Amino acid sequence: MAFTLKINGTPHEVDVDGDIPLLWVLRDVLGMTGTKFGCGQALCGACTVHVDGQAVRSCQTTIDSVGDSAVTTIEAIGRTPQGAALQKAWLELEVVQCGYCQSGQIMSAAALLKDMPKPTDDDIGAAMSGNVCRCGTYQRIRAAIRLAAGV
Repeated sequence: MAFTLKINGTPHEVDVDGDIPLLWVLRDVLGMTGTKFGCGQALCGACTVHVDGQAVRSCQTTIDSVGDSAVTTIEAIGRTPQGAALQKAWLELEVVQCGYCQSGQIMSAAALLKDMPKPTDDDIGAAMSGNVCRCGTYQRIRAAIRLAAGV
């Protein structure tokens, strides 16, 4: 089936089954490998992208459910004020260890800051609770979110 997806501001024509997860269209069909496969069950957050500004798990978001919504991936999050501030803070505080989960972490954090520019520690904890970091960089992630938010 043919679908036109608006990804990072650009329309992309894809010919896939409607029940294929957005993650696999991004990675395997369009070659956008910044979004990572983690658990495949929407539990780890590695595959987080934005659909109409909301953080979603792309491993469980089917193409036919996306419709004409705007999809933003890690490849373009730096074009937003929140994404740019987070990427700068991530580098400044050397958040990344292995880096595998970091695109999902940044995408979840960007959605948080878009909706709540000055989050409390409880807000950060709640927003980031669905993102797993096997390296345990949670304190640096939290500090980078605070730095990006100016709190």
